[in-house]
Amino acid sequence: MVHHQRYYYQHQMKKGGDGLLVKNFILDEESQIGIITTINGNYFKRAIRPKLLSFLFLSLLSCSLIWTPQLFGFPSTFSLLYSLGAEDEHMGSDMASKLPLCSSVSNGTICCDRSGIRTDVCYMKGDIRTHSPSSSVFLYTRNDPRGSSHLLEDGDEIVEEFEYQREKIRPYTRKWENSVMNTIDELSLVSKHENSISQRKCDVVHDVPAVFFSTGGYTGNVYHEFNDGIIPLYITSQQFNKKVVFVILEYHNWWITKYGDILSHLTDYPAINYSADNRTHCFPEAIVGLNIHDELTIDQSLMKRNKSIRDFRDILDRAYWPRIKGLIQDEEREKQLSQSPTSTSLLELDYQPKKPKLVILSRSGSRAILNEDSLVKLAEKIGFGVEVLRPEKTTELAKIYRVLNSSDVMIGVHGAAMTHFLFVKPGRVFIQVVPLGTDWAAQTYYGDPSMKLGLKYIGYKILPRESSLYDDYDRSDPVLTDPDSVNAKGWEFTKRIYLDKQNVKLDLKRFKKRLVHAYDYLALRRNQVS
Repeated sequence: MVHHQRYYYQHQMKKGGDGLLVKNFILDEESQIGIITTINGNYFKRAIRPKLLSFLFLSLLSCSLIWTPQLFGFPSTFSLLYSLGAEDEHMGSDMASKLPLCSSVSNGTICCDRSGIRTDVCYMKGDIRTHSPSSSVFLYTRNDPRGSSHLLEDGDEIVEEFEYQREKIRPYTRKWENSVMNTIDELSLVSKHENSISQRKCDVVHDVPAVFFSTGGYTGNVYHEFNDGIIPLYITSQQFNKKVVFVILEYHNWWITKYGDILSHLTDYPAINYSADNRTHCFPEAIVGLNIHDELTIDQSLMKRNKSIRDFRDILDRAYWPRIKGLIQDEEREKQLSQSPTSTSLLELDYQPKKPKLVILSRSGSRAILNEDSLVKLAEKIGFGVEVLRPEKTTELAKIYRVLNSSDVMIGVHGAAMTHFLFVKPGRVFIQVVPLGTDWAAQTYYGDPSMKLGLKYIGYKILPRESSLYDDYDRSDPVLTDPDSVNAKGWEFTKRIYLDKQNVKLDLKRFKKRLVHAYDYLALRRNQVS
């Protein structure tokens, strides 16, 4: 299931301030987000003793800068800074695209962008060497030895060795969620002098950059695998045109197998299991952590080559087509072997008029459509050709992609499986059944992203009587009448009541309107194309 935890952001200078609600994001003091950018990690303090007159002059000047705009109606510097901080997310995106942090990293430096709500990303350039036993990545440089120092044993001597900079990072894209981030392996990024006695010889020399990331956390849930992993990996690595090595923390063989088709279109090189590979790998550049823009989407304005979520979907198309082609050829051979002389030929079938294809993503257990058979009959009566897809955890993604890529309408009840809207072609229809208590999550995680992909999105918010909870609670119970108040009690209530114990029995008379709307939309679209 998707973890419906909204983002938390501290909008005050110190702890103890009140929370703030901005659009869809609840802001409180639990996660403390700020802009922390370090380049070379050098911090300098300089004691200054101004003369009294200079001090008075500067004080008067400061006061004039603050109060003059107020007196004459001009916006003060403070108010401008505050307004920038209070702008919406789109303004933030525009600012970031114009002045990206760590946009240029000089040789021998580490730059960490910690400004994001969702993720930290560090950039390294120069002589980069891995050391997995200490969970470290070292950068050796000729920079002046300023920074902290520590003692090392060199034979019988104890010598002092300088570290120019030390950064710590957990390369996973749910930065605000402390509970899961605490399970992610932490890396130390350390810059030292090139003549450091701790420098290790390169066992494997790479002439292309590396991208370090984790497949831990919520990996195992298809929503999180795409939202927290695959799409951010595409965002971060596509600029290298496959000339990049993926270094994976909390490496899983099954993940490599499951997403191997996609990975082969992002890199020409085998992935490195960081924890299991004790060899020293040397790289000229490295990105540690993944960039992420929003739920299951890509902000084109933040991409170096203006890539969009449709470009990501094109990657999926190319990744899965060879396997799909093989499946089609196997099926055609089987049909030819079983075909009798009097049976209809495949060529004749091609001339038969095709009905728009509607695929129902069926669920078992919670949030199942209890009258699914009746839904199928209704859709067929309207004029759809219907296919019910029941994917398992082990179902090959190429097979799911094949079914949905050829569909005109996808229907499903809110849940992680709705991530598969990414497999539906732009211009087609996505109908999401929204159970009680899931309005915000359904719209945020799947509704809005599907529209950004170019799908016609239709959300069907069920009535209390269409929920199985209608039989379990009194008609006036807040579970039925005020789901928001129940959700406000915490994630455990949402999960236990609305996600784990709710099924749906559609009011087919009411739902029919959505099906007819989808059918008419497709008919109009076909006429416009022809």
